[in-house]
Amino acid sequence: MTDWVRQVLERYGQDVTVDTADGERTVRAFLQPMTERDERARSDVTSIGWVDGRLWLYLGQTALEEGEALAWEATRFQVRSCRPYYIGNALSHYWAALEQEREAAECGS
Repeated sequence: MTDWVRQVLERYGQDVTVDTADGERTVRAFLQPMTERDERARSDVTSIGWVDGRLWLYLGQTALEEGEALAWEATRFQVRSCRPYYIGNALSHYWAALEQEREAAECGS
């Protein structure tokens, strides 16, 4: 990984908790919401309100596996895909597409 990417992540990145089979670990990364290719944010309207369906972009120095969970502040995400990004032959960083986890509805009897 290039030193300048590592320095930028350490200085400006966010603390993100990754849940893996080996336990939790905290990494530095950038997270931001992204829109689909048609530039419109995907959303669903349910009987109890609007659900934000945007994907989120992860840029970091840690490779993620599909299906792993991430937590940032009070939001949880599932990894949809993750790929390395190279500049020439040098690994620059990893990017991943994340889906925000949706809370399961609790039914009372």
